[in-house]
Amino acid sequence: MNKPAAQVQPSKKRVILIHDAAVDEYVSTMLLTLMPEIDLAAVIIVNADCIAQPALDAASKLHQFLGKPDLPLALSRARGWNAFPWSYRGDCVKFGAIPSLAPYQSKATLPPPSGEDLLARLLEAALQNREQLTLLITGPFTPLTDVLNSNRKLADAIETVVWMGGAINVDGNLDPSTIDPSVANTHAEWNAFWDPFAVEQALRLCPSIKLFPLDITNNSKLTPAFLSSLQQQANTSRYAKLAYEGYSLVMNEPFYDMWDVTATYWLRDPTIYTTPAITPLKIVTWGFNQGWIQVDQSRSPAIADPAVFSSFANQAAFYAGVLKLLA
Repeated sequence: MNKPAAQVQPSKKRVILIHDAAVDEYVSTMLLTLMPEIDLAAVIIVNADCIAQPALDAASKLHQFLGKPDLPLALSRARGWNAFPWSYRGDCVKFGAIPSLAPYQSKATLPPPSGEDLLARLLEAALQNREQLTLLITGPFTPLTDVLNSNRKLADAIETVVWMGGAINVDGNLDPSTIDPSVANTHAEWNAFWDPFAVEQALRLCPSIKLFPLDITNNSKLTPAFLSSLQQQANTSRYAKLAYEGYSLVMNEPFYDMWDVTATYWLRDPTIYTTPAITPLKIVTWGFNQGWIQVDQSRSPAIADPAVFSSFANQAAFYAGVLKLLA
């Protein structure tokens, strides 16, 4: 009698998360650890839409909450061109004080490890092992482009870059009430505006970019129905409780969307997104329209151009899927 062939277990996708410590990015961190197909290899924080030390402290507490106290955590040495307003950057402080994280003390070391050094080591190891990593970037591109500018060969260790950033066919999100109107153009999105030169480099250096701009994230609001379901799940799920406590900090901000979770959940279920368009892009780096990502009308799309996701094929499945993971 022949024995049945042993089933080969599919290998997990190894992901490095590079974020700048908004509430939605802490929820993204949690979702990545709850996705059975994902191996979260490291977290690198950019001092952009946050304050560096409180951001690291909140991340350390969160990683302990998730049972990942030894998850590599580092701080990028990147410096931006256009700083986020201070009024935006305090959410990481509030998040670190939510009730779900109260039992934990930060283990973040000071000075923190270099995010660029950590990223370079992981990419070098992947090259040596003939593996490729996925980079989920929900903040500026700068840490990655700084590393690739130092060693272009490391791009061979990248399977794809999933980036939340930019605005293609919709308005940007610069607010003249929070930054000087002399630079608040109507086209730029903050992750691009923080360092437009890094975006320009990434479009040249990255072999594969999956781009989630405001075009799609404008449709992933913190809806009353989603928040109500999350609140109900908080009675039985510690993950839903933490997410609800975090989103409660920003739920009354009408502009707040699930920007980063939109890009993150693609790693779990690409089928709920409409087919992306391979699109040649360029970015304005100087002048009033700095940070405006535009379609490059001067040339035809090429296979290495970004795949731009503009909408959901099944928006209800997005909310339901996030809730299922958090349950």
